[in-house]
Amino acid sequence: MRILRALMIGDVVGEPGLEVLEARLPSILKEYAVDFAVVNGENAAAGFGLTEAALGRIIAAGADVVTSGNHIWEKRDFWPVLDSEERILRPANYPAGVSGRGQVRIAKAGAHWITVNLQGRELMTPIDCPFRCFDAILNGQSGEKSPGPPIILVDFHAESTREKEALAYYLDGRASVVAGTHTHVQTADERLLPNGAAYITDLGMTGITGAVIGMDPQICLDRARKQVQYRLEPAAQTPEAEAVVQGIVAGIDADTGRAVSIRRI
Repeated sequence: MRILRALMIGDVVGEPGLEVLEARLPSILKEYAVDFAVVNGENAAAGFGLTEAALGRIIAAGADVVTSGNHIWEKRDFWPVLDSEERILRPANYPAGVSGRGQVRIAKAGAHWITVNLQGRELMTPIDCPFRCFDAILNGQSGEKSPGPPIILVDFHAESTREKEALAYYLDGRASVVAGTHTHVQTADERLLPNGAAYITDLGMTGITGAVIGMDPQICLDRARKQVQYRLEPAAQTPEAEAVVQGIVAGIDADTGRAVSIRRI
């Protein structure tokens, strides 16, 4: 049995998230002997969206693919990059005609890795069905040749824990890893599903943990108390509020594409 290791990192939030990712990701890749790394970067540019410079920093730190979610559209001047750079993904289930792509196939470490980015519909904008979208992507891969079964990593950017778990069971036996993003709070439910998919409801985030989802606590408090939509800003790092990297490492059998382990970091 040849075990390959996939790393999936939760939403990078603002400059503190970028800085801690740059500082810690290289050592995490080495420590866990990671073969393929996926980082969600949709909040990297001052907390909302991405810029070309921020994307470059994430890739330079060691990410093979950068996923996103509903905030990827915040920076309009970034939209052309979605078309020109194959390593940045937007959710695949946006309707036809929008910029970018929702999945990418990369050969690395003797395997073919397919990263799929999907977005949920419960408590979010009701875009196309993520369940049917995955089926269409998998059917489109049926003619591709590879030395073994492809290793399919899914970033499901969704609000509803029910929807996340439902998709995971729907993909069990077809995807190697199904990891939720979007809520920025790392869940403690990492597990292996019956047919070989590794799952966690939310990877967490890469940013300031002594805050509110990586954002300035006072602004979040004012929004909640006054019901005024003040613009959120990433929290600042202090001795009491440190920046961390959160995510999972999954071990995958290269011969079967089934996950054999999952560990939170």
